[in-house]
Parts: sequence; structure tokens; C-alpha cells
Amino acid sequence: MKQSIRNKSMLGYFRWAFIVTALGLALGALLGWQSTGTIGGMASVFFICTVLAVLEISLSFDNAIVNANKLKEMTPVWQHRFLTWGIVIAVFGMRIIFPLAIVAIAAKIGPIDALVLAARQPGEYARIMHEAHLPIAAFGGTFLLMVGLSYFFNHEKDVHWIASLEKLMSRGATIKGIEIAFVLLLIIVFASLLEGDQATTFVYSAMYGLLTFLAVEVIGGLLDASQKAMTEAARGGLGAFIYLEVLDASFSFDGVIGAFALTQNLFIIAIGLGIGAMYVRSMTIMLVEKRTLTHYRYLEHGAFYAILILAIIMYVQTLFHIPEVITGLGGAALIGISLWSSIRHNKRHGRDDHAEAEARVPARKRVEA
Repeated sequence: MKQSIRNKSMLGYFRWAFIVTALGLALGALLGWQSTGTIGGMASVFFICTVLAVLEISLSFDNAIVNANKLKEMTPVWQHRFLTWGIVIAVFGMRIIFPLAIVAIAAKIGPIDALVLAARQPGEYARIMHEAHLPIAAFGGTFLLMVGLSYFFNHEKDVHWIASLEKLMSRGATIKGIEIAFVLLLIIVFASLLEGDQATTFVYSAMYGLLTFLAVEVIGGLLDASQKAMTEAARGGLGAFIYLEVLDASFSFDGVIGAFALTQNLFIIAIGLGIGAMYVRSMTIMLVEKRTLTHYRYLEHGAFYAILILAIIMYVQTLFHIPEVITGLGGAALIGISLWSSIRHNKRHGRDDHAEAEARVPARKRVEA
């Protein structure tokens, strides 16, 4: 079975993503025809769905890598649950229910009324979503900052890409709570650049993001460490599952909000971003089963640097708009450079370090077919 995984082609991993792409684009074209009754309108919606899918993929390269990094520590049962239930939550929860929930809360209306508003008054729906951008950016940016900093502020981390900087952060990890202090300082700086109610909203939302990260860490630690108090299904999995779901939600904030720059139609957004989410799932499976992170030692580093850049961009977007294409290309560029650095390292040192790194991964934590 393991041999069949190694021989699995790239097309094999992305088969379902291709199927969902075909169905999604066909549905988008049909939606365009029904709403406009013209070939031009149908082509326009088809194009927007395609662009949204590309946007989601470009913004989620780092998400796939981080997911794969966490999945390799999970039991096979919970790996399967994340890759099945997780995609349902990602597509329907974050791309449909989440925007509806924001509008329902902001406009103080019920979820059904929010759905009707999205269908009948997309302009008003988009306006409410844009007004909610500041607290979303503060919350998501803070959570992602903690994710990125926690990776680098780790005294057990012994592989460094940008050695001088990462060694400094690794040594700094011996100072308890240093990453939290850094994030709090950043919150104060950005809050000082805002005025009145905006500053208050930013601080409260950022603090909720910080508390959410800490709560997920505590819950995950309790669930995964209490070996005797839990069933086998929960050990090494439930805490990581919760962590990954919150992380995926944080990654999704930017794409969902940015999608309204292309269209105000919730259903078109759900189709486009849903297609992109399927590619992220396929990339995650490929990275885990092929053990790509083991063979390319700096790929994780590039992903976590991209997370930090995305978090800072989300903070900056509370002051002024930054085009989503910059966010996506910036993250993809960092990952591309880290991949190139990994290939150069492999050529210089051969594959001995790969075998050594793989040997450090306990057998029970590896993906089973």
C-alpha cells in the first residue's frame, strides 16, 4: 500500500479537485445565465469563479503546508476526519455560513434574513461585510501572528533557513511568553494609529484572537496529553483537529473579504472559493503522503514566514487597502524561494539528512494508507 502511495501521480491527488472545478464552473456559468440571460453574463460569472479559485489557491499555499505539518502528528483516524469533515467545514462553514453570520450579527437580523439579503440586495450585503473587515482582520491577524511566532520561538527547533534571525528567535524562546509580549506590543502600536471606536474595536478583536489561540493551545494540550482519560480515537487527534479548524478559518478571513472586490454575489463567492479549497485539500494530502516536508527542509520555514507576512498585512489593512494579489503572490514567492533553497541544499548534501529527518518521525504518526 505504501508503494502505491509513492507511485501515485500528481493527477491522482488532484482528481477530486478537477471534478469539483468542472462542476463548480458549470454551476457558475448556469448561475450567470439565469441571472443575466446573456452569453456575456454567463462568461463573466465563469471568469469571476475562475479568478476567485486562483485567488484562494494563491492565498492558501502556506495553509496547505501548515496543515500537512500538523497532520503528520495526528492519528490516521483523525487525519481522515480532518480531510473529510474539515473540507465540509471549510467550504460550507467559512465560505457560506461565516459571511452570513457576520451580516446577521452586524445588521442584527436572523440568518434566514441575511441569506435573503445576500440574494436580493447583494450591494447592501457587501457593504456590511466590508464594514466588518476591521475586527475580522484584527482577530485573524493576531491568531496567525501567534501561529507563526510559535513556530520560530521554539528552543527545540534545530533546522534554520535564515540562520542568524531564526537562531536568535530560537534562543529567545527560553524567555517565557516572549511571543505574546511581542504580539501585545504590536497591538498597541496599530491601535495607536487608529482613532476612537476603531481603536477600541481593533484592541478587543485582537485580544479575542490572542485568547482564541491560547484557548486552542490549552484545549489541544489537555486532549492530547491526557492519555489515560481519553479514548484512542481522541488521542493525538482531537486537539490538533480543533487547532487546524481555527487555523483554516483564520486563513479564510482574507480570501472571503477580498472576494467582495470581485463580486457581491455570495453564491458566486462560495463557488469560486470552494473550488480553491478543494485544491488546498489535495495539496495537503499530497504533502503528507509524499512526505514532501521531510525532503524539502526549508519548505515549512517559507510557509510560516508567509503566515507572518499575511498577519502583518491583515493588520496594515485596518489602515488602508492592500490588493489581495499582493498578499497571494507574496506568500507564493516566499514558499517558492524556500523550495529553491531546499533543492540547493539537497544537491549539496545529498539525501542522508532526509533519511535522518524521517527517522525522527515516530511510525505511529506517519500517514497510513
